[in-house]
Amino acid sequence: MPRVSDVAVVGAGIIGLSAAYRLVRQGLSVTVYDVGRPGHGQSAGQSRIFRHAHDDRRLVDLAVRARHHWDVWSDEFGIPLISPDGAVMLGDAVPRRRGLLERAGVTVVPLDAQGLREVMPVLADYQGEAMLDVDGGSIDTRSAIAGLSGRLSGTFVHEEVLAAHSDGDTVTIRTPTTVGEHGAAVVCAGRGTAPLARGLGVAIPVRLGAHVRVSFAVRDSNLRLPTLQDGSGHFGADAVYAAGYPDRSAYGLGIADDIDAHDDGTLDDATRLGELADAAGRYVATALPGLDPTPRDIVHCWVTTLPWGDDGVALWRTGPVVAVAGHNMFKHAPVIGEALAETVVAGRVPSGFAPEDRLGGVADKA
Repeated sequence: MPRVSDVAVVGAGIIGLSAAYRLVRQGLSVTVYDVGRPGHGQSAGQSRIFRHAHDDRRLVDLAVRARHHWDVWSDEFGIPLISPDGAVMLGDAVPRRRGLLERAGVTVVPLDAQGLREVMPVLADYQGEAMLDVDGGSIDTRSAIAGLSGRLSGTFVHEEVLAAHSDGDTVTIRTPTTVGEHGAAVVCAGRGTAPLARGLGVAIPVRLGAHVRVSFAVRDSNLRLPTLQDGSGHFGADAVYAAGYPDRSAYGLGIADDIDAHDDGTLDDATRLGELADAAGRYVATALPGLDPTPRDIVHCWVTTLPWGDDGVALWRTGPVVAVAGHNMFKHAPVIGEALAETVVAGRVPSGFAPEDRLGGVADKA
């Protein structure tokens, strides 16, 4: 017999779980489909950066809202989900982004060399532009996934979605051993979103890539460990990001240089993943003497980027089907989940989230 619920949520990463949780809180029944364990696709890893800093003022405002939601989740799940260490940014973009943050009411502190040493003792000496986003920090990804999953117990179908079909009123989801009939569907399946959405009549112009993050042990876990965005080039790389493990035992670091992938997931040069991992180690050896430069853990993941920018995100809707795509969405997950749920309930994409709005793709849209 078909399994019936109000809404099918395809994908149990942070976005799918956030959307499902919001829908359940609004009184709807959901079925969450994912072939693996929740949070082990593009949401994998121990930590992510929570930052307010973006070039698009709209994303700054959404981050302010999301920070409130993260605090609510922390209280509800009984564990702090964002570390109190803040978020450090280095490089020439600091003055511009600091201005955006200040206009949005975000607490930000400019840092000279001495202030930076005090805030981030694991970092080598640096004399350039720097700032601290006081309410930024490292997201405890696994606790967030566990907290949301626990509130959705009994809703999961742990099988691959083979096909999805909509007749305009009902969405049918087929897995190897189940058939589900639902009043609506939310597709947030990472790399699998565009192919599934295409079969449901939604075309998403996403570029697929592969990425690597490497973790390094912290020599003294008692030290303050803010997140890091380094666009300075001072230490030999100009697109570095890093976040601490919840217990501060390690620092997960990546260089924002993705390997292009074909739509089927094949890579023309898979060896580049190893080269990026080696580059992360060289950066640590130069820039972060407070870390052991020997790799501890590694995460390989897919990157789904929209044409208008690395922080781009959008929602698509056709009849009862809603899909979301973008990159760097973890920090905004509570408000993106809220927007997906609103789209299902209201039958329209909220203002600012439609593809034509190009959210995350402009230098400063007030």
